[in-house]
Amino acid sequence: MKKILFSALTTCFVTVTGAQTLHYDRPADYFEEALVIGNGTMGGIVYGGTRVDKISLNDITLWTGEPCNMKVMTPEAHKAIPDIREALRQGDYKKADLLQRKVQGHYTQNYQPLGQLQIAYLDTLGIQSDYSRWLDIGNATAHTEWKRDGHDYSVTYFVTHPDSGLIVHITTDSPQGLHLRLSLTSQLRHELQAEGTVLRADGYTAYTSLPNYVQRDKEHFFYDPQRGIHFRTAVKVKADNVKADHASLVIDGSREATLYVVSSTSFNGYDKDPVSEGKPYKVIADQRLHRLSAASYADLLSRHVADYQQIYNRVRFTLGKQMTEDSRPTDVQLLDYLDEQRFNPSLETLYFQYARYLLISCSRTPNVPANLQGLWNEKILPPWSSNYTSNINLQENYWPAETAAMPEMHQSLFSFMKELQGSGELTAKAYYGVQRGWCLAHNTDIWAMTCPVGLQSGDPSWANWNMGGAWVSTHIWEHYAFSLDRNFLSEYYPVLRGAAEFCMDWLISTRDMGIDGPEYLITAPATSPENIYVNDAGYQGRTCYGGFADIAIIRECLADALQAARVLDTDTDFQQQAQQVLARLQPYKIGKKGNLQEWFYDWDDKDPHHRHQSHLFGIYPGHQTHDGVNSRDDILQAAAKTLELKGDKTTGWSTGWRVNLYARLHDAANAYHLYRKLLSYVSPDGYNGPDARRGGGTYPNLLDAHSPFQIDGNFGGCAGVIEMLMQSDYTVDSKGQPELSLDLLPALPANWRDGHIAGICARGGLTIDMTWTDARVSALRIEAKRPCRLLLAMNGQQHHISLKKGINTISTK
Repeated sequence: MKKILFSALTTCFVTVTGAQTLHYDRPADYFEEALVIGNGTMGGIVYGGTRVDKISLNDITLWTGEPCNMKVMTPEAHKAIPDIREALRQGDYKKADLLQRKVQGHYTQNYQPLGQLQIAYLDTLGIQSDYSRWLDIGNATAHTEWKRDGHDYSVTYFVTHPDSGLIVHITTDSPQGLHLRLSLTSQLRHELQAEGTVLRADGYTAYTSLPNYVQRDKEHFFYDPQRGIHFRTAVKVKADNVKADHASLVIDGSREATLYVVSSTSFNGYDKDPVSEGKPYKVIADQRLHRLSAASYADLLSRHVADYQQIYNRVRFTLGKQMTEDSRPTDVQLLDYLDEQRFNPSLETLYFQYARYLLISCSRTPNVPANLQGLWNEKILPPWSSNYTSNINLQENYWPAETAAMPEMHQSLFSFMKELQGSGELTAKAYYGVQRGWCLAHNTDIWAMTCPVGLQSGDPSWANWNMGGAWVSTHIWEHYAFSLDRNFLSEYYPVLRGAAEFCMDWLISTRDMGIDGPEYLITAPATSPENIYVNDAGYQGRTCYGGFADIAIIRECLADALQAARVLDTDTDFQQQAQQVLARLQPYKIGKKGNLQEWFYDWDDKDPHHRHQSHLFGIYPGHQTHDGVNSRDDILQAAAKTLELKGDKTTGWSTGWRVNLYARLHDAANAYHLYRKLLSYVSPDGYNGPDARRGGGTYPNLLDAHSPFQIDGNFGGCAGVIEMLMQSDYTVDSKGQPELSLDLLPALPANWRDGHIAGICARGGLTIDMTWTDARVSALRIEAKRPCRLLLAMNGQQHHISLKKGINTISTK
């Protein structure tokens, strides 16, 4: 395995980062076995076939739809809010649920597949042997090798960010050379043209569409060639004896061939019509193809690897004193890992680094974050439209961006937030009657829609939730806490403040809701993402007041905005109002089972093991374990009881969240148990053999199984590894002065008694290199962006230490 010439070209780039290869002994039959590659905009899904090799193509800017930011589908929806509140005051929860449907707008659009490049080998006779397929996440290249009648065939695939294209390099030592037919297909409306050594596909998407779960028996797509996003995909071949043959290219007898694949779309921003104001996508694609094909393969590969590794090589992670990479196929390792008595440090570190590879590969496009499937989708009606689900999934995609040293990847989300703010201000007024600030409901898409979805028929448990803006805006303070970039904070402070202003004006007094006892501020109406309660009368409801998911998110959002204003020394009136509102927020309640209540009253869940645990937001990803009434220990104990009641059988992304929650609770055993559950083998969706395994976990290609595929679990798991090894906190006092703490090995699994991690980032502008032996930190180096004081928890003791700017070597005794 790995005998190809590629290795000689990249030796100078290799850095030891722990296990970093996914490898297989047969071609992929299903998407969930294929290898994904990408440059943040363009993606490839590589099957590695030896008769027909399929590479599915994606462009992260290819969606159905048109701008919607200045359109409000139901401008008077807010008039239903007083009626919903009155129904809740009267205890008529069924009526409140029905009225909630009046506060719903349109659905998001669908993320679309670009097409598929097929490489058909025309000389398939002969004995095939020594097949190998692998993805090297250390240099972001995929490979296929095999022999036919003793002759070597080798293929290398990568998507270059510096040169904007996908490269396929095919070689053989067979005297007969390569005999190939190249073709492009697309599920979208398109035209094909083959001319000389170039193959082009020009097409367009629907100008509007519906999700796959709506009106299943009706048309989901509406096309007009003068509307919607248009695209061009182009392929050029460098090889001997290439000719166009109808709508394909044929290579006849060359021993080496290089395929250059580019794409471009007319998408020009969330507020620009993709036809009348669209980008000149054909010109852009042709220019990219010209530049790409003018460069040598060796130069393209060298620039690609250098660009990728300057981000990827920042973090190194090994477990054990002499960890070696497992040589068995990755799918075999996953199956073996189902035995809980088996320990596979190579697989555990590979999964961590693979998530970093994925985020680098799918989040480098300004204003277009990684979506529900990151970048990789083969369906025109993908699950949940492959959109941005803002009640956890969009945010979970970016949990490791800061701690795992990839802050550049976070920028796609931040620039997108500015677009959401403009749309969200209209939604706040039209749907909720709130005149200040902005909000985001359950879903959004490339057009930055923010309205609650449902078309007046959606289930309020998911359709009517409106805390997406408050949640996603907390990433702004998080980035500042890691980077200490005051210019960034100044630029994005209006976005964070706007989300906080919506929250403050949306809150209502418990007295106004007819609730006896101390007066607090709550939300009404409220829902808890996708969950259903059973009240004392046995009604299974969605709409309520005083839901603690809302309160936890609002507390975090207001605290972040307040701290940002203090750092920037601005908005004195806002600071005062935020402090007053924070002091009046409803405190947590602890239920009869010792759990942290999700609902204002101590009601049960319809599903006690429900995948969402949104009311635990304050534990993770938030930092709000105080409420002015309950002690921190009581809150943490009740959160632990909540997780215990939920159990360990859930979806992939939810399992990733629970790893982080248990780590924040310093429960190493359960955090690691859930990490192993996250790596549970799940069969490809299309496989129906008697040994098929379903549920949440990990597919053979290490992508997260919700199931079906959602990429957020990969990122949640990566973040969870760091939370087990290191936690940090950064706050500022009323004068804007920072308080910084760092906790090392707070939830170290018993199987990880020895290890090393370097390059991970802590709040306060710190980079950590750490070795531990027998579960104790044995070597520690901290690099600080600026001098600071730090409360360090390490090896069972706390130390107040001073750090200088630059590298600090810390005694571990």
